[in-house]
Amino acid sequence: MSLLTVEGLRVGYGKVEVLHGIGLRVAAGEIVALLGSNGAGKTTTLRALSGLEPVRAGHIMLSDQNIAGLPAHQIAALGLAHVPERRRLFAPLSVEENLKLGGYLIRGQQAELKRRIEAMYVLFPRLLERRQQLAGTLSGGEQQMVAIARALILEPRLLVLDEPSMGLAPLVVRSIFTIVQRLRDQGMGILLVEQNARQTLKIADRAYVLESGSILLEGSAEDLARDARVQSAYLGGAAA
Repeated sequence: MSLLTVEGLRVGYGKVEVLHGIGLRVAAGEIVALLGSNGAGKTTTLRALSGLEPVRAGHIMLSDQNIAGLPAHQIAALGLAHVPERRRLFAPLSVEENLKLGGYLIRGQQAELKRRIEAMYVLFPRLLERRQQLAGTLSGGEQQMVAIARALILEPRLLVLDEPSMGLAPLVVRSIFTIVQRLRDQGMGILLVEQNARQTLKIADRAYVLESGSILLEGSAEDLARDARVQSAYLGGAAA
């Protein structure tokens, strides 16, 4: 049974439909990549899954519960965490204050919240050194670490990541991807939207290609990396 099953998902803005009945699935302990050109509907897909965009039609099953149409805080409480594009941190607040805000649903359980924040410092040792530093003064890589750690505070079953490598140096990207793989190996489901298709297909188990709001291709990451259409559009025309 899939952790996430999406069927017939339709989302739009005004009279314009952006997603035309797409379907996808993510299992526990699996990284699934969602590839596509700018404007294909990737970010809209993630926002719909996490309750940030209204769903016109379709089902979004998180385990055995349809979460389509639920408010974002209820979806988060059910185990879906969203790391948005460009991090969206609270720049005037410290690293630790940002992490505390990630635990808003358990804010009345101070001992448990403290335990989870300490666990994030183990996962991201750099953040322990920066815990009192203002988030807006961190490097791009450190900010991305805070954004992921903030999402993990609620111990989600499914993590959706929107362009985590954007604007980061290659060495930092490899570090972030290593963390993502570690989370997968611990049993978490990961849905990854990423512009760096070559690196993404190296760490993903399966992938979908989204074009103009419809799923064009799907399959194992290895198979899609060898697909001539994927190579031409996303891998510079060379085999991955």
